[in-house]
Formats: sequence, C-alpha cells, structure tokens
Amino acid sequence: MVSQIRTHLMFDGNAEEAMEFYVDLFTNATILERVHYADGDLEGRLHFARFVLAGTEFICIDSPAKHEFGFTPAISLFVDCESADEQARIFDTLVGDGSVLMPLDDYGFSTRFGWVRDRFGVSWQLNLP
Repeated sequence: MVSQIRTHLMFDGNAEEAMEFYVDLFTNATILERVHYADGDLEGRLHFARFVLAGTEFICIDSPAKHEFGFTPAISLFVDCESADEQARIFDTLVGDGSVLMPLDDYGFSTRFGWVRDRFGVSWQLNLP
C-alpha cells in the first residue's frame, strides 16, 4: 500500500539555492531536512532535502550524475493563489531570470491565470480561483 507521493526535483548543482528561493517565496513554507555530500567532487552540494510549500512536501537533490535532460513544462506546479496581489507577487518573483509561458490574463478556464518557468527551469501555473 502506498503511504505517500511527493514531488522530487532533481537539480544540477543549485538544488539548495532553488529550495531556499521557493521557501522564501511562499509564506507557508519550511525546510524539513537537508543533507550535504560530505566528500568527493560533490562535497558541499545538496545530497537530499525535504521541504514544504503550502502543506505539500517536496524532495530535492543535486544529481550526482550529469543528464541530457532537465525540467519540462509538461510537468508543472499548479498554485491556487488567495488574491490577485499574491498571484502577481509570486508571478513577478518566479519570472525573474526565467520566462513567461503565459502572461497573467483571462483565458476562459480561469479569469486570472499565468504560467512561468523560473530561473531553475521549473514551471509554475499560477491560478486565481
């Protein structure tokens, strides 16, 4: 029987920076655990971490192996915001050094929705229900 399903984010050297960026961005967020590589080429990089954003637990790592792939917008984090001001603040912060996939607008399925890729390559859909 499955006990839990969590999102696992694999980075290439900037996992700790990304995790701290996300935890600082969201008001209901905390870092639960972080373990660094103790030696070798990866010494000091993030071996494993757990953090919570708005009640959802995430895992992140700095991959010990180089990969030919990264994050894709086909999988994104969907955030329901409580206000237009909160949505705009999160949108503007995430898009810094990232890119806009869909600007904040009325798309029919939502009266205010936006989609961004942050500077780490993770994509976020920001909705105002």
